[in-house]
Formats: sequence, C-alpha cells, structure tokens
Amino acid sequence: MIDKINSLKKEKNAIILVHNYQRSEVYEIADALGDSLGLAKKAVDTDAKIIVFCGVDFMAESAKILNPDKKVLHPEKLSECPMANMVIVDQVMEMKKKYPEAAVVSYVNSTADVKAVSDICCTSANAVKVVSSLSHKEIIFVPDKNLGNYVQSQLPDKKIITLDGHCYVHDKVLVGDVKRAKELHPQAKVMVHPECKMDVIKEADAVCSTGQMITYVKGSSDKEFIAVTECGMANMLKREFPDKEFYAVGGTCIQMKKITLEKIYDCLLNEKNPISVDPSIAEKAKKALNAMLEVS
Repeated sequence: MIDKINSLKKEKNAIILVHNYQRSEVYEIADALGDSLGLAKKAVDTDAKIIVFCGVDFMAESAKILNPDKKVLHPEKLSECPMANMVIVDQVMEMKKKYPEAAVVSYVNSTADVKAVSDICCTSANAVKVVSSLSHKEIIFVPDKNLGNYVQSQLPDKKIITLDGHCYVHDKVLVGDVKRAKELHPQAKVMVHPECKMDVIKEADAVCSTGQMITYVKGSSDKEFIAVTECGMANMLKREFPDKEFYAVGGTCIQMKKITLEKIYDCLLNEKNPISVDPSIAEKAKKALNAMLEVS
C-alpha cells in the first residue's frame, strides 16, 4: 500500500502532508511531517497540484484557504476536530461587542468562519509570539481556554479573554498522571503541550508544540523524555530519535486515527473528499492566516 501511494502521488503530482498525531504507518508516505504551523508553511511552499492533508478537518480547510487554486483532499471527511466546533461566529461577534478594543486571535483549531472574523490566527507553537506582536492590551482568544491561559501566564501585561473550548485529549490529562510518570522515570525531561491545564504545564521542563518537542529533544543531551500530549507523539519521537526513550502521558485523538493508508490511497486515486471554502469567507480567513505566517 505504501508503494502504491508513493507511485500514485508521483503520477498525479501530489504532496502528502501528515500531522504528528497520525498513525505511525502513515508517516511512511509523508512528504512533510509536522505540527500545524510547520504543515501550514509546507502547504504554502509546495508546487504540487494536489495536496492530501492527513490531519483533522480544519487543517485541510486551512491548506485550501492558503491555496485556493490547488486541489486539497482530505482522506476521511469524518476526521473532525471537536475543539474547532466549540466556538461559532456569533460568540466571537458578541465578545467583540463586549470588548470593542480587543483584537481577536483564533487558534488554527477553528472553522474558516471564525478565522474570517479574526485579526490573526495562531498555533500552539507561536501563540505567545503572535499575541505579543499585537499592540492591543485586550485579546479575545478562541477557542482553547487552556492555550489562552498559558499565553496569559507568559504575557501578564495583556488581558486574555477566553471561551470554554478545549482539546478533549489534552484537557483530560491530570497533574497526578504527570507526577506518577516522573516517579517512574526520574531522569526523564518532561515536555508538556500548551493545550494542557496550567497545573499540568507547571510540571514541565519545556512547554512545546509537537514540532517544538522534536526540536527540544534534538538539542538535548538527555536520553529519556516524558511527552505529555496525544500518545502518538511518542511514536514520532522514537522514529526520529531511536537511541532515546520516550514515555507517553496522554490519550488518543480518535479523530486523527480515523485516517488509514487505505483511505489515503482511495482518496488520491479517486480524488475524493475535495475541500471547498466559500470564496468570501476564504478571502477574509486567508488574511488572518497570512498575518500569522508573517509573524512566524
């Protein structure tokens, strides 16, 4: 199946972008592996005619917004991010009325409609940098309250206004889970994703997006690491650093794992599940995404 996919993507001038939380066998057909920010940059830079995005729906949607003239395919249309649906445009507009001086920062884990009414987007890798780049003292940050709280802890001079959105995987990680892992592996460095709650984040040696975890491990002389994020990240890290040990603290993103090699092959062969975004929405959302990429 891997050989078939690799042959087919050459035939069709396609590129396959794969998020770090995908199944480990899907890594083998990736033209680019990474976190949301890294893959967004790859989507902009590619000359391929077709982009197959192996991630949840908002990622494929963002790739289409950034590449309106390319065909963007999503191997599993039911691979949806629950967090992205935890905020709607009406909520954002209501918050803008309540805080008229505030800038709206939308996490990329949001719908195109929400991005379209935002000033700028961010990812977990660049959220602090994005918010810091704004002159506004008040920031409406949607939809992830945990990431918003982390940004607030790093930028005390700003007022971060959040909704109640969250990642169902990261939000369920308990501080006791991390402390137990530290007891079991006392020599291990702890890397925590900023979508976790603040008491969990306080246990970290490093707060990292998935892409930043790879960078952190690469630059470290340590041999053991606890990765507090979606459990599949431990597979990615082991693949990149086979001489080091990784221990996972965190559950499974069922949505990410819905994508399989068979679905990727079928999607590319038959060009199934093409992503479309209303042009009027896409144009506005693209401004917020491009503003993020300029800061990054």
